[in-house]
Amino acid sequence: MSNDGTTSYAETPKSCIKGCGFWGTAANNNMCSKCFKEFQKETATKEEKLITKPQLPTVVSSAAVKVETNSGVKNRCLSCNKKVGLTGFKCRCGDTFCSLHRYPEKHECTFDFKVLGRDAIEKANPVVKADKLERM
Repeated sequence: MSNDGTTSYAETPKSCIKGCGFWGTAANNNMCSKCFKEFQKETATKEEKLITKPQLPTVVSSAAVKVETNSGVKNRCLSCNKKVGLTGFKCRCGDTFCSLHRYPEKHECTFDFKVLGRDAIEKANPVVKADKLERM
């Protein structure tokens, strides 16, 4: 403290404790201004992560419940819960559907058909690259 009662931060500067090569001050916890700002951002994000918002309960619709028989064969449509018996349609997403919901756009299918198509094209058409010619 100086004679007039104010605190002076004009102390001898020390090198930054983060090791960046700049000078730090006691006001910035012996860090340079750049490292001190990064430190403040890190602590702010850590505090935000600690504060959690209450989770709302998830609602499970009856369409999400799969009904299986004792033999392990699914006998109901996943969308409308209609009994399908032996006429059920098995989708690539792994679920069984009735005749109305058998198409992917009718039952909000989670299977990615684009990736399947891209993989098939990639396997069928390998990259053909000629060898480099030697120059004389």
